[in-house]
Amino acid sequence: MKPQPRSSPSSTKALRTVSIIGTGSYVPEKILTNADLSRMVNTSDDWITTRTGIKERRIAAKNENTSDMATKAAMKAIEQAKISPKEINLILVATATPDMLFPATACFVQKKIGATNAACLDISAACAGFLFGLEIAQQFITSHTYDTVLVIGADKLTSITNWTDRNTCVLFGDGAGAAVLRHRGSAHGVITTHIGSDGRYTDILFMPGGGTHCPITRENADLHLQTIHMTGKEVYKQAVTAMLKAAEKVLEQAGLSIEDIACVIPHQANLRIIHAIAERLGVSRDKMFVNLDRYGNTSAAAVAIALDEANRTGRIKPGDYVLMVVFGGGLTWASTILEW
Repeated sequence: MKPQPRSSPSSTKALRTVSIIGTGSYVPEKILTNADLSRMVNTSDDWITTRTGIKERRIAAKNENTSDMATKAAMKAIEQAKISPKEINLILVATATPDMLFPATACFVQKKIGATNAACLDISAACAGFLFGLEIAQQFITSHTYDTVLVIGADKLTSITNWTDRNTCVLFGDGAGAAVLRHRGSAHGVITTHIGSDGRYTDILFMPGGGTHCPITRENADLHLQTIHMTGKEVYKQAVTAMLKAAEKVLEQAGLSIEDIACVIPHQANLRIIHAIAERLGVSRDKMFVNLDRYGNTSAAAVAIALDEANRTGRIKPGDYVLMVVFGGGLTWASTILEW
């Protein structure tokens, strides 16, 4: 006889809805303005603002690690969710700038917040990582494997920025955002998520050095291999295309139109990309939540920080449909529709 798979306790239970019950965010105190950058490289406030929409970004202190920022965002989300860290079953940290290659940055967060009952792992999906994390969390909660999951997007991109390259150094900042997910009665919460990747474009947004492909040695240490490399025009084209398709995909899956969406939270990378997405989706710009003028591109943290700000400022209200859509190196992309 063909062996039959063993049933688990969760396999006999109805699938559960999943809601975000708390959000939090953190950005460092130090502000680097466009004027500051103009004294470092050949650029100007007008050049940066016109091309990106960014006015300033936050810079983490030298002794401030990704896990430190992640922990501060996590504690705010935990406080808002009114739970104890010991109730958390799983910690997911989306980051491209981990404290160390191993152990996972999530393990450092676990230690710092005292979430002694949680499993921990990192997600490497660049700027799309937070929404990848939401989908992973939803699957664990829906299936009754875990009850409470903490998802964090955190990056210290200034630690891998080439400060002599004016085309990239003006774009990035540091920060962290977090969300606590749990089943919440009949509330719908996360309606649908779409994630995707296309490895054919690994060479348009990447960090070539530091891995097994190209270890950093004494001979190549001065070649800026352990910094962000980007082909700007190609990234712009791919970002707009991928984010548009991802947004349309979840709208179709949810059975909603763009008119039903109260707030769109896009990846905070470039104001031109955000405006292009708005135009192609047919959504007014006032529905697009934007904070990149203050923080720049904080990678996996960007959409998480924006979600927390939209939540805490009352930009999104109970019952609102919220569309989040992101894009990152890999290439990776993701979109999520929530009922807040």
